[in-house]
Amino acid sequence: MSIRSAGPFTASLRVYEPLAAFDGDDRRHWEQYVAEGAHLSAQAGVALERVVSLQALVSRNLPVVGEHAHVLEVDGVTLISPWRTAVRAQEALLDFCADLPDVVAEAFAPTPLLERAEVELDRWRAEHGTTTTHVRTCTWQVPLRWFVLVDPEERTVSLGEPVDSAGAPLGRRTGRALVYRTPMSRARRRVARALAVLRTAVDDSAVTEGIEDLGRWLEEFHPRSLVELDYGDLVHLLDDAELTQDESARDMASALARLSEGNGLEAAAAYARMTSRMKALQAVESAN
Repeated sequence: MSIRSAGPFTASLRVYEPLAAFDGDDRRHWEQYVAEGAHLSAQAGVALERVVSLQALVSRNLPVVGEHAHVLEVDGVTLISPWRTAVRAQEALLDFCADLPDVVAEAFAPTPLLERAEVELDRWRAEHGTTTTHVRTCTWQVPLRWFVLVDPEERTVSLGEPVDSAGAPLGRRTGRALVYRTPMSRARRRVARALAVLRTAVDDSAVTEGIEDLGRWLEEFHPRSLVELDYGDLVHLLDDAELTQDESARDMASALARLSEGNGLEAAAAYARMTSRMKALQAVESAN
């Protein structure tokens, strides 16, 4: 594994909904957004969110970024995945501080900031009826439960081209990516099958809780949505061989298939391969 630049490095799980899934002002906003071609690439979007998040951390404030979305065109249908950066940041901040003693929480975020985050979330919930967002992120790894949603054949890998602009991080390449995309209907079926296998083979609710949460999250969206698992920045922590040989979705499928057959040893071996890959990525955080 090659360590090429400082993080944090983030993987994303996104849901893209058709424009028809949005109502009222939301729909008009995204129709105009698409018409103006204002959207950024997934890589540029992640980079922008990182910058504003670091600025917010230094100033002990909430990140401020405009209403952007990731946009895809699939079979003539425009699909939108709104960032909802403010909502995600407010939820993350409140969740992080919820179980901390007040004096410790104050070291990370002043009380007025937490109170403002609560007010803003309440306002958003009142206007939209929910705080469910289209994007989930994770730093330094891809949560293994995400691989339940996708199939090995839905994987696209691009090694990218060297960056030649002045000041670019050493070793980064434009267009470097590892992405899975799958229709919502397939993702939901895979969650249901995985839960059926795990509830039968594993007598531990903690194992299924994360996948149950994923299933509930997917149910919030239009049935003709698209689900995308994107390694994001993590691709820059992997050399070409590691990137092309990362078959975590295949290992997840194998683990579930072996469990359904009662072959716990082979299931454990497949799971161990996934765990080993993610531990290697997580190790970079402490190395930095």
